[in-house]
Amino acid sequence: MMKLSTLTVAGLFFASTLTYGANAQTSTPAAQQPGAPAQSQGANPQRRPLELNSLDPSGHRDPFPVANPKFFTAASPTVDTVNAFLKAIWGYDPNRIWRVEAIQKTPAPGVSKVIVFISDKSPNAKVQPSSFFVTPDGKHVIAGDGIADFGAMPFADTRKLLQDDANGPHRGAEGKEFELIEFADLECPHCKDAQATMDQLAKDFPKARIVYENFPLTELHPFAFKAAAYGICIAQKKNDAFFPYAASVYDNQAALTPATGDTTLKAAVTKAGMDPAAIDACAQTPATTQAVNASLKLGEQAGVAQTPMLFVNGHALPMSGIPYDALKAIIAYQATSDGIPTVAPTSTAPAANK
Repeated sequence: MMKLSTLTVAGLFFASTLTYGANAQTSTPAAQQPGAPAQSQGANPQRRPLELNSLDPSGHRDPFPVANPKFFTAASPTVDTVNAFLKAIWGYDPNRIWRVEAIQKTPAPGVSKVIVFISDKSPNAKVQPSSFFVTPDGKHVIAGDGIADFGAMPFADTRKLLQDDANGPHRGAEGKEFELIEFADLECPHCKDAQATMDQLAKDFPKARIVYENFPLTELHPFAFKAAAYGICIAQKKNDAFFPYAASVYDNQAALTPATGDTTLKAAVTKAGMDPAAIDACAQTPATTQAVNASLKLGEQAGVAQTPMLFVNGHALPMSGIPYDALKAIIAYQATSDGIPTVAPTSTAPAANK
């Protein structure tokens, strides 16, 4: 369910539009259009990084025009930084190739425009151009109508934020070196659908610490905040009891109505082995309200733009619409990039995500 707010969606742009193929046409220098004659790079050693990102020349034709130094008018970011950034996003896909074709000054002081040509290694693959803007501090990228973190390690700050402050109910590993953190709403239909995926990820990545953070969309779901408050109280008493509680709430989501909502939540508490009266009293305390609001604030700081949103060591991934095999590949790649030796075993994807 989309959160109706001013939260940016650049993270979604890089996790979906760019992750699965850039389709947007951009204005590029005529000499750089696909199919244009290749131009010499010249002998400037500072321009030598202007190479194809990853392609075995013995078995594949280079589909891109040679990058022309005259289209690199901005001092920052460097080609190496752009390539590192794109590798952080696209590196999970060994079939994807790209070349940075321009890093240009713009009329806005310090803002650079980056143009990238993208393709894949299949025969006769199309070349697609894509562009984005980098802010003067070199820390953010503007794409579409949103902003995301930029740099050679674009997820590091969010990873640190979540390692420090994401303390919701968890399963799997105890350590925080490899974290899958789900921000979700117990009354959100898409979040309900995502639970089969989360269960499968728990099986496929036994070394991961899987954390549930509440992100109730109260403007859309009247019982979401109360359901979150109950969940926090349950987890405080017994971490593992949260998950059968959440499963019961999701299974009976249609009963979260003014007539039956309270009964439904209390039944879920009972199913988790807790006392409904005690949990209800806990849920009404200022401390519990503060805890729910803290989880909401954490999600906003991390850039949650929709629920369910999954953070893989700080890498934000909207769960709706990502095929399970792709999601698993991204998670495995991120773990490897962060120095965690983990390989997802072969498994059957959840039926809803095939």
